[in-house]
Amino acid sequence: MSEHLSLPAPAKLNLFLHITGRRADGYHLLQTLFQFIDHGDTLHFSSAPDGQLHLEPDLPGVPLEGNLIYRAARCLQEATGCNLGARIHLEKRLPLGGGIGGGSSDAATTLIGLNLLWQTGVSLDRLAEIGLTLGADVPVFVRGQAAWAEGVGEQLTPVELDEPWYLVVVPPCQVSTKEIFSDQRLTRDTPPITLAAFREYGGRNDCLPVVEERYPEIRNALILLNKYCEAKMTGTGSCLFGAFPNKREADKVRARLPATLQAFVARGCNRSPLHQLLDKSAQKGCNRASGQ
Repeated sequence: MSEHLSLPAPAKLNLFLHITGRRADGYHLLQTLFQFIDHGDTLHFSSAPDGQLHLEPDLPGVPLEGNLIYRAARCLQEATGCNLGARIHLEKRLPLGGGIGGGSSDAATTLIGLNLLWQTGVSLDRLAEIGLTLGADVPVFVRGQAAWAEGVGEQLTPVELDEPWYLVVVPPCQVSTKEIFSDQRLTRDTPPITLAAFREYGGRNDCLPVVEERYPEIRNALILLNKYCEAKMTGTGSCLFGAFPNKREADKVRARLPATLQAFVARGCNRSPLHQLLDKSAQKGCNRASGQ
């Protein structure tokens, strides 16, 4: 294994989000459908024999000990007893507070990347368990497959979905997930549905009414995007998205949006771009081993 590694940390979309209850410990029970998109951060790893973790650049307002990348690396060190360290450089493209899993995806890529770099041999199941201690969304990124999710988001059932092109709009605000889930107006009793029911009737995002009330920037962007497609919000926001049959149609709508409104076009993926890359690397290794 090389002492240097560069890996993607892709974004995800919640195609719907129902809140079905609340546990005694305050965590919310939900149903959602995760799909990846081929757009995200990139992390560069190199091994450090001194055992220290060096992360750059600093994220504004995020102390090192609170950074999910640093925490993921520390968790893997502690779980394996590994005495190696790492230098980690983050190319940040995903917005903070956007509901597209930037921090969770970074954490998952860190667990997978350092497991490879340090050759600690931890299974994907164990990495997902470690990831769950960092956040409910981390396991789906570790496993790398579009999934129907229940519980607090950790009970994952792999699914195959259409892979449309998405136009993702980034309103100029950051949403606090903690604030949304603690809002007394939040719907917490949506009846559970099945995947078959979702495929036939669709679903909604139970967080949207609260988010729209708190963040007029999101409400205004939603009104605008709804002129061109069925606009949805991912997670607790702030990002909004619409699905299109091809890139050309998505690009056409993006061109109609105000230049001041950040947006990007990306392809939906049932297999995470991170895992697609790892699959290709593994196949190349097999080919070399067999002399092909």
